[in-house]
Amino acid sequence: MNNYPQHYIDGAWVDSKGGRTHTVINPATEGPASEITLGTAADVDAAVIAARRAFESFSQTSKAERIALLQRITEEYAKRIPDIAEAIAIEMGCPISIAKTAQAGSGMGHLGNALKALEAYNFREKIGDNTVVREAIGVVALITPWNWPMNQIVAKVGPALAAGCTMILKPSEEAPSSAAIFAEVMHAAGVPAGVFNLVQGDGAGVGTALAQHPDIDMISFTGSTRAGIMVAKNAADTVKRVAQELGGKSPNIILEGTPLDKALPGGAGGVLLNSGQSCIAPTRMLVHRSQHDEAAQKVGAMFDAKKVDAPLTEGDHIGPVVNESQWNRIQGLIQQGIDEGATLVAGGTGRPEGKEHGFYVRPTVFADVTPDMTIAREEIFGPVLVIMPYADDAEAVKIANDTPYGLGAYIAGDPARAKTIVPKIRAGAVFVNAGGLAFDMPFGGYKQSGNGREFGKFGLEEFLEVKSVIGALPEDDLVAA
Repeated sequence: MNNYPQHYIDGAWVDSKGGRTHTVINPATEGPASEITLGTAADVDAAVIAARRAFESFSQTSKAERIALLQRITEEYAKRIPDIAEAIAIEMGCPISIAKTAQAGSGMGHLGNALKALEAYNFREKIGDNTVVREAIGVVALITPWNWPMNQIVAKVGPALAAGCTMILKPSEEAPSSAAIFAEVMHAAGVPAGVFNLVQGDGAGVGTALAQHPDIDMISFTGSTRAGIMVAKNAADTVKRVAQELGGKSPNIILEGTPLDKALPGGAGGVLLNSGQSCIAPTRMLVHRSQHDEAAQKVGAMFDAKKVDAPLTEGDHIGPVVNESQWNRIQGLIQQGIDEGATLVAGGTGRPEGKEHGFYVRPTVFADVTPDMTIAREEIFGPVLVIMPYADDAEAVKIANDTPYGLGAYIAGDPARAKTIVPKIRAGAVFVNAGGLAFDMPFGGYKQSGNGREFGKFGLEEFLEVKSVIGALPEDDLVAA
């Protein structure tokens, strides 16, 4: 069992000031996976003091210095990918084959795109004789989730460093070890003391203290909409910037007449990936009435065929969901789908055959789902897909938008026809015959899926403040850039 009892503050590993031990449960075995210390407001204070002090010099570093720093971090990160992947597999249940590639590998993608964005970015803009300058916003708090732990950490840390900010990271207490390894990466890369700080903790303790802290200039939060609302409320009194990437219930519109054998595998795979624990998973499949029954049969067969196995076993299977609470919630929603009259095509309640222990969920498909059903409205966050029939394109758009969320949407079929639908979809990203994120494209949501954007240039700009300088200045750089 891995133990990380200390926080990383001001360039060193330090004991908590009054924290308590927290045991992370392995979702595959239901036994202990690791231990951390849940921090306190006093730990947050220490980290903020270090970050505020470091900001004075780090914010004035040149673009070249920050490029060199990101390059060193990338080199050190690559060395630790196996350790990061194993920690993710053990703590949150992602199969090791995915943990080594999509999970841990995403960090390399975000570091590379932060580098590209920084190299190309112009921090000065002339408007007549005047100048607009973009500067680091200040000390930022980064609060990240358990489902894609390293993806979300590096998607924030990379651009924050590129901007010249200093930071305090609070990862989820459900999957904290990969964040501790990342702190070791930052130390090995020679990140100046106080620029990056790690305080382990839960939302009620460390998360609240960060959001309320008067010396933190910005919160970047990824998590549930419910938690995001609490972060925003706690941050309101200090008028700090709050950027949020929250929940989703993404529609996947299969255009009428689209060959199902071509359209369905990507949508099904997007739900099964990471055991459905992805905010942008295409969990609502919208199929024309004329193809609904055939689609249900084909997708049901795909879900029935999907193996469920232990996270540390190599192979093309899904693992358990993250914890008992989440398992119970998913079971309740599956039962609610049955009770509300949806057609159960595959899966159902209970553990998969042969799994007596662990928080494993049967890959589940519902058909004949109507927009008023609970399973069509709530983010299930498990390997559960709902298939919803529609009569024409107008009804497909109406159903797609009939949700408080607006993170992602998917369209499969004729691109010319999809082009007429894209402007009508209320979502931050629309994938047309594509399923993967592009790390140089803006990522974020409409409505209750959040505000602000991450990734690449757009993520960098989230961590910048805008200053107007009225009056002529020399052509050489006004600020370090």
